[in-house]
Amino acid sequence: MTVSTPIRSLGIFIALAGAIAPMAAGCRKQEPPAPPVASPSIRMNRDKAPLGSPIEITYKFVVQNTGAIDQDYRVMVHVVDTDGELMWTYDHDPSVPTTQWKQGQEIEYTKTEFVPIYPYVGEATIELGLYSTSNQKRLPLAGEDVGKLSYKMRRLQLVPQTENVFTVFKDGWYPAEVAEHNASVEWQWTKKQAMLSFKNPKKDSVFYLVLDNPVTLLNEPQQVQVSLGGQAVDRFTLGPKQEVLRKIPLPAARLGSVDIAELEISVDKTFVPALLDSSSKDPRELGVRVLHAFVDAR
Repeated sequence: MTVSTPIRSLGIFIALAGAIAPMAAGCRKQEPPAPPVASPSIRMNRDKAPLGSPIEITYKFVVQNTGAIDQDYRVMVHVVDTDGELMWTYDHDPSVPTTQWKQGQEIEYTKTEFVPIYPYVGEATIELGLYSTSNQKRLPLAGEDVGKLSYKMRRLQLVPQTENVFTVFKDGWYPAEVAEHNASVEWQWTKKQAMLSFKNPKKDSVFYLVLDNPVTLLNEPQQVQVSLGGQAVDRFTLGPKQEVLRKIPLPAARLGSVDIAELEISVDKTFVPALLDSSSKDPRELGVRVLHAFVDAR
């Protein structure tokens, strides 16, 4: 009896030590979370958007950190489905580089984005974060972290493309092309003139036009004109390798009472790649590359 008591005590001590050690190790591993560098929020001009339509997203960051941010981070904007699966992104650089952010500063800006023609309708969630392009490190923000410093911002209801104004690319367009590594990026080249026919919404509308000329063969600006029913509604200059977004008002009075209205996009200069570059086999006469042409009936 006198021998077994110390042995039992030693066993209890070892068991207690074994139980306490992981707890102590766990306590040592737990570090206080880093303070958020900013409080983000977003606003949108609509909560329901048909596939293919434009949305205006206003981003706002209220800076909270007291120290300087060591590099310029990009804004991560992920659109996910109800299962949390990523569908597409709107990643971009903020209007003010993060290395210039100061405590108490408010950074606010609006970007026009287009909903891709994606095989999904229903509720989507927009998540936001800040990440480094050099090492993918993310910064902590204020808000609901859904994992890996990605923060839930708000919901967007996606509805079928058929709810858009019915539009037909008529004469003057080449077949649609798709980016090699991103099937959601699509465009069509115009000829010298290109006609766009659409069902007249008979109310104030806006024509969203995104276009560029990404090649260097035509190294001079082009003059672009947009006409409605033969009357010019917009004129602008497109520089080499420049992307332009135009939001062209189409008042109901200008659209008139016709059932089908027509827009014409014309350029003053075209080019044939095969004639300007011996390595090119493209014989087409090209005007401008149109990434989006959308009539938005407000």
